[in-house]
Formats: sequence, structure tokens, C-alpha cells
Amino acid sequence: MSATTSSTAAVEAPPGVRTANGVLMFGNRPVRPVLIMVVFCLGLFMTLLDITIVNIAIPDLVTELRASLETVLWVGSAYSLFYAALLITAGRLGDIIGPRTVFLIGLSLFTVASLASGLAQSPGQLIAFRGAQGLGAALLAPQGLPIITSVLKPEQRGAAFAATGIMSGLGMLLGPTLGGFVVTHFGWRWIFFINVPIGIIAAVLAFAFMPDVRPGLRHRLDLMGVALLTVGLLGVVFGLIEGERYSWGTISGILSIPLVLVAGGVFLGLFLWRQVRLQSGEPLLPFGMFRDRTFTVMTLVLLAAGFAMVGVFLPITIYYQSVLGLSAVAAGVVMGVQSLAMMFASGIAGGAGGSGKVSMKWVLFAGLVMFGVGVLYIIVVAKADSSKWAFVPGLLVSGIGMGCVWTPLFGLATRDLDPAQAGVASGVLDTLQEFGSVLATAILGAVLANRLTADLALEAKATVGTLPGGVQQSFLDGMARAGEGGIRVGAGQASEFAVQSGVSGSTADAIKAAASHTFASGFTDAMKPTMVVPVIVILAAAVAVLTVRPKGRKETEAQEAALLAAVDVPEPATA
Repeated sequence: MSATTSSTAAVEAPPGVRTANGVLMFGNRPVRPVLIMVVFCLGLFMTLLDITIVNIAIPDLVTELRASLETVLWVGSAYSLFYAALLITAGRLGDIIGPRTVFLIGLSLFTVASLASGLAQSPGQLIAFRGAQGLGAALLAPQGLPIITSVLKPEQRGAAFAATGIMSGLGMLLGPTLGGFVVTHFGWRWIFFINVPIGIIAAVLAFAFMPDVRPGLRHRLDLMGVALLTVGLLGVVFGLIEGERYSWGTISGILSIPLVLVAGGVFLGLFLWRQVRLQSGEPLLPFGMFRDRTFTVMTLVLLAAGFAMVGVFLPITIYYQSVLGLSAVAAGVVMGVQSLAMMFASGIAGGAGGSGKVSMKWVLFAGLVMFGVGVLYIIVVAKADSSKWAFVPGLLVSGIGMGCVWTPLFGLATRDLDPAQAGVASGVLDTLQEFGSVLATAILGAVLANRLTADLALEAKATVGTLPGGVQQSFLDGMARAGEGGIRVGAGQASEFAVQSGVSGSTADAIKAAASHTFASGFTDAMKPTMVVPVIVILAAAVAVLTVRPKGRKETEAQEAALLAAVDVPEPATA
């Protein structure tokens, strides 16, 4: 049986039939690649939209649930913790019982947890249900790759990977804008309820059209490995997410962020030690897939891409809202330029990669370089009083660059991948991308906060001379507290610390104006060197891409066989 390349044609798949790539498939469902990708993209869109849309509702959650900001921030952290910690396990589970089954379980759990989140009556309930959403997202996210690699040949996968890139851009684009509209007109609960009809439609379509492929022998799940990996990742991810909140020190009693990170690292070390011992049996993480240099390089590139995207998105978002004073929705509209460019470029890159006329290696290299160049433009033109549209050329170039990254990256990663390991490979790729994002939030958040403290002090000293002598010292002290208090999104962070109680009238207005100017200049100065870090990381990833073979192993072997056949002249018969 061959997988169809037409958007309308279908091939009947009686029990036990194998796909074009030799993967066993059960059931009588026809193979319709377009419908398969529609189902997977609906699930992916829900999870991506949910990540970006929740941030808009934080002020309403604080008010209506009568919770502290620190508690409400756990609404996002709970999701990220379970999502990042369980991706590899979910991918391996798909290899064992089939990606279709795990996708349906994850999609159902995510949909039910979305309904429960919307009905939550307390912060604790909402945090628990958000954790369940993260678990559902972790189960469904890695299942698309094994299905794609099972039913489509490498040269047919460009459009499929382009569709995932388009969905990523659409999720990031609609999150702030749709979230703002929903919260304003219907309330915060509807940012969760909106997932329910999408989830039901996706589940019905998945049950009807997603093929039940079984890529390889039935495996046993290494439960001890699952436990070690999950505890290790939970510890490391928790430490990185919460480190800045606890100033990288004590959480409670003897429990501290360094202790949590070390403990997580120890469990990950024990996990790797166990996997080394099980390589000849049934490991949770087969090391054999890392023998493919291209796959290994792509995992590092994806780690760098996750790091760079958050490393750029985080400071620019704060800049738009805290320096320029834009609302979250308005900031999302401006930054939507980047998402639109990424969607447009993903479609073009998918077509180019599928045609075979352009090497995916060079498309990926060009995309990474363009992303770096676009961010460098933003760094150069950024000023404390820039127009909100000043970054648009850089956002366009970086968006086009990222659009040229996803399709070739996954195409190269899966080019020589054994379908029997596609599930766990997908989990590894997703985990490293998520880990890159968490790493960027922790490292660059700390760098930005430290730079802000220093730059606010310098700007305050330069500005204090414009104020009356009686309030100058209190102004300097207030700006120092503003820097030490960390970064919070929204206008007015500095002025609340700078205005001394009892000061009013024109003096208070002058202090607020001076504080606003100081914070804008200080944050802009702190933002620039912070954004240089992701540029360096992404350009290093571009250099790593140069080590990838332009052609896959199977293609090279086929060409060599054809060449040998062409020059193999039979010996003349002897008398």
C-alpha cells in the first residue's frame, strides 16, 4: 500500500496492511493525509492557544478568585511542569500502544480538564486542572510525528511540517488578541470553555480518520525509568521556573531552589545510568537514534530555537507593555506581525522542501541566520521612546526566519529515523524545545533583572538633578527598590516606589515623570545586551547545521547502488 499524495484520494487499509514506509496499520480506515493533519493541527492549536491566552486573564483571576499574584502564576507553571516532564514518556507510550490511542487519550483529557478549569471555584482547583491540561497536552503533542513518518515518505512531509508551523504562528497570533476579546466580553472562564467544542470536533475526526499505525514491535514500558525521568524533570523544571521568584534561595525551611535543582539532576543521572544498562533490552530512551548525526544536531537546534524564541519574546513583551505602556492586546497585535510572517514563510518552506529542488539544510541555515539578523535590527533601533511600529522590520525578518526553520528542522530530524522509535524521538524533540524555553525564562529573566537593577541606578543618578533637593534621596532609594523588586509587566512599576508618602501636587507629578523616564531608559539599556544572548545561541545553531549531510542515508545508499549497477559490466563468456 502507498500513502496517497492527493488531497482527495484515499486508499483502503484492510487489517494488517503496511503503509508506504512498511509500518503496520490496523483497521479499515482510509489513509487521508490532509484529514490526518487537520486533526493533529486542531489538537496542536488548542495547546498552543491555551499557553498564550491564559496570560491575558491573570488580572481577572487575581480579582475573581481572590488569590495572590504568586498563586495565580502557578496556573501557568502547573501546566508547564507536567507538560515538560512527561513528553518523552508519552512519546514512548505511543510507540507501545499506538500514537492514535495515546493522542485520543490526551485530547480527551485536555478537553475535560479545560471544562473543569472553566468551572473551578478556587485557585487550588484551577491549578490542579491546569496540571491535568498539561498532562493531556504532553500525551497528544508527540503523537503527530510518528503518524507522519509512518504514512508519508520523507519527500512528502514538507506540507505536513509546514502545517504545524502555520498552526504555531496562528496560536501565538490569536492568543493575546482572542484572549483579550474573550476576557473582556465573556469573562476569564471562557478562555477554557473555548477549548471544549474544538476538542470534541478533533476527537470525532481523530476517531474517524486517524490511522491506527503500530511503528515497530510491542514494547514494555520501563516504569522505573518513567519514575526517575519524571521526578528528575519535575525538579529541574520547577527550579528553573520558580528560581527567580525565590531569589534562587530558600523556599521553605531546608528546602531551597539549589537543592531542588541538584536533586532533579541526581534523578536524571540515575535515569541515564539505568538507560545505559537497558540498551540491550527495552529502554525508555533508546540511544540508537542519537547515532544519526543529523537527528542529534536537530535536537540541539530545536533546543536553541526554543531558547531564542522565548529569549526574544520575553523582553520585547515587557518593553511594549512596561516601557511603551501598551495593553496586552495591543502588544499582541504589534507582535502578530512576526507570527503572520512565520505562517507565510512556513507554507513556502514546506513547498520548497517537498519539491526536492532546494536542500532543506540550506533553508534551515538561512532561516536561523535571518532570525538572528531580525533580532539584531531590533537591538540596534530600540530606544526608550521608540514608536510601537519601530521593530516591525526586525519582527518581519525574524518571523520569516522562524518560518523557514520548523519545516526543514523536522524534515531533517525524521529523514533517516526508524519509525519504531518515532514516538520517543518526537518526545525528545518536544522536551528539548520546551526545556530551551524554560531555560531562557530562567537565565535571561535573571540576566535582565540584574541588568535592570544596575541600569536603573545609573539612570536615576542622571535624572535626579531635575527634582527638588528634598526628594532626591528618596527618589534614588525608590528606584533602587524598583530594580530589586524584579520585573513585572505593566506601566508604572517604578513610580509606585519613587513617590514618597505625603508628597503630592506638582512635585509628585515630577517624580512620576522622572521615574517613568528612568525606568524606560533603564529597561531599554538592560534589554539590549540580554537579547544578544539568544542571537549568539541561534547563530551557533546555524553553524551546527553546516555539519549535517545534505542528503539522507537512504538516498545516498540508493544513489550508490544505482551507480554501482550502472558501471557493473558483465564479464565476457569464456569459450
